[in-house]
Amino acid sequence: MNLLAFETSTEALSVALSIDGQVRERFELAPRRHAELALPWAEELLADAGVNRSQLDAIAVGRGPGAFTGVRLAIALAQGIALALDRPVVAVSTLAALAMRAEAHGGASRVLAAIDARMGEVYSAAFELRDGDAHALGDERVGAPDSVVVPGGENDWTGVGTGFGAAENALSQRLVSRFVSIDATQLPHASDVARLAAKAFARGEALPAERIEPAYLRNNVALTLQEQQALRESKR
Repeated sequence: MNLLAFETSTEALSVALSIDGQVRERFELAPRRHAELALPWAEELLADAGVNRSQLDAIAVGRGPGAFTGVRLAIALAQGIALALDRPVVAVSTLAALAMRAEAHGGASRVLAAIDARMGEVYSAAFELRDGDAHALGDERVGAPDSVVVPGGENDWTGVGTGFGAAENALSQRLVSRFVSIDATQLPHASDVARLAAKAFARGEALPAERIEPAYLRNNVALTLQEQQALRESKR
């Protein structure tokens, strides 16, 4: 099957094309350039592979959580292309895609993925990686680093994502005894969105474009002045 995937939930932009399981990707740290680059990159990937848009079976998208504008952009891109081609969309958790980075760099099985959510919070979720898929071990959450819970009693977890470096490494320091390794530099990739989407597509989880919803996890885009003052005072 042929999938075109977008991931724009963080400061990184990536677009991937999966052709019968072979994945090509463009990835770059491109703050504030996601809208400018995403479609041209998609066209370049298709042209390089000799694939027409009409040959795509579905569009895949990292549906968040992540930066509000980035998540909205990815959903809009996926929906626009899918509607134009009359193709379904496969929405993939950005945290699940991030967790797959651990498999790509060492073959971990239990992974906590965390993304810096700003405002002193992190997005996080725990996964078990097996059979080339990321199986959620609980709900996705947003909250302060000290609210993050690692399930079970095992101390062989791998941590990935910028959430481990947020708030002066608070999450890394609090849970260090539960982890064999932590990489706070990892960001989600569209190539992993594509791989997870292929699995989901095979399970029949593709949806009509108009039914795709972003995952924001929180409603407040910015702290109020009173909340900012309270946060500063709590850190003194």
